[in-house]
Amino acid sequence: MERLSGLDASFLYTETHTQPLNVCSVVELDTSTTPGGYTFDRLRDGLEQWIKALPELRAKLADSRFNLDHPVWADDTDFDIERHLKRIRLPAQAGRHELAEICGRIAGEPLDRRRPLWEMWVIEDDTDGQLAAVTKAHHAAVDGILAANLFARLCSSEPEAPPPDPVDGLGRPSRLEIAADGLLNVATRPLRLAGVLSTTATSVVTTLRRARAGQTMAAPFAAPKCRFNAAITSERAVAFTQLKLADVKAVKNRFGVKVNDVVMALCAGALRRLLAEHGELPKRSLVAMVPVSVHGRSNRSGRNQVSGMFCRLLTQIEDPVERLRGITHATAIAKDHSAAIGPTLLQDWTHLANQPLFNAASRLYPKTGLANFPVYNLIISNVPGPQAPLYFLGAQLKAMYPLGPIFHSCGLNITVMSLDGTLNVGILACPRLIPDVWKLADNFPVELAALLRAP
Repeated sequence: MERLSGLDASFLYTETHTQPLNVCSVVELDTSTTPGGYTFDRLRDGLEQWIKALPELRAKLADSRFNLDHPVWADDTDFDIERHLKRIRLPAQAGRHELAEICGRIAGEPLDRRRPLWEMWVIEDDTDGQLAAVTKAHHAAVDGILAANLFARLCSSEPEAPPPDPVDGLGRPSRLEIAADGLLNVATRPLRLAGVLSTTATSVVTTLRRARAGQTMAAPFAAPKCRFNAAITSERAVAFTQLKLADVKAVKNRFGVKVNDVVMALCAGALRRLLAEHGELPKRSLVAMVPVSVHGRSNRSGRNQVSGMFCRLLTQIEDPVERLRGITHATAIAKDHSAAIGPTLLQDWTHLANQPLFNAASRLYPKTGLANFPVYNLIISNVPGPQAPLYFLGAQLKAMYPLGPIFHSCGLNITVMSLDGTLNVGILACPRLIPDVWKLADNFPVELAALLRAP
């Protein structure tokens, strides 16, 4: 059976009505490439065929009242595409702001845990025949890389590609099997604890040595408090923008840095402009938590294969080129420090915890003094995407804006994905904390232009 890892399950245990932990994306499609033309019925029937090759999309949570461990994934023997595929029509004369408002409402709604934890909302525009789709999956089921890969597996390199062959599902373990396997796992946790403590001690020593040499990433709780570091509501605001990847690479080549360095600098510059406009720019650098994929580098179970590092954005620096060079240096140090700590430490610690422990920590944390200090200011994630044309059931992908979740004390997530010569920036925020999220999105092309013309 496939049991949720501690990291997977943590997203179930820490989810609340104001903190739905969904991983979303907004996909723009050109239906003119669809063989035979687009209809919703044709898309629904085609999607149903492709899902037969993806058992992950047919699996739901299964548990037993006697299970002491995390839930498992099991086949939904009553799977019905109608429960997961929804349809909306955009109002007449609606634009990107109206589309984003709909996407925000979808992102803020929790998923039904009685069913496989994903949905797709098709948003039709009667004015020009263009199509948008919002994909939504629970963070317990996917991380950013897995979400992108799953959607890519629903796509093809040609408009008329046939669906792949069906794949068997995960099976249906009995409640007794779930409980017995869970008891065995819990019984072996004390044996694993010794190894985790040893690895943690080694990481602490490594960090202290690097600190003496000034070679550490930003420390947790060292970030200055900003407008988006407060309790969030259940509402979500979405904004997005698309840049030319060639322009980003031109900056990369000109200054001898990496694409990710340019992405971080664009985020830093866009945030600096937004905060300065409100007279709220901190004197100290903002700190971003950057998820790091460990797919292929970790032998741990679970769908979330991710570590993380804290990166200084150097938002206190006015000159964009100086800021870019500083971010390049700071990010290189953070990567080296993160690699020295090890890719599985987060997974190992969460594997040792259970639901009561997560619940107790969630209740106690707001009562501690640490709750007054943000662990970090925001989340920035860079997801690599395919650089060749892709077709979703015959319709060509024109854009894909990823939207990661937000958390209490961190009401802003910026996720970037490269796709077929473009760089797609998706922003999800709590509108109570950032009511002008479109200003942030519109700052990205301004920042890119500033780096392109910099001497």
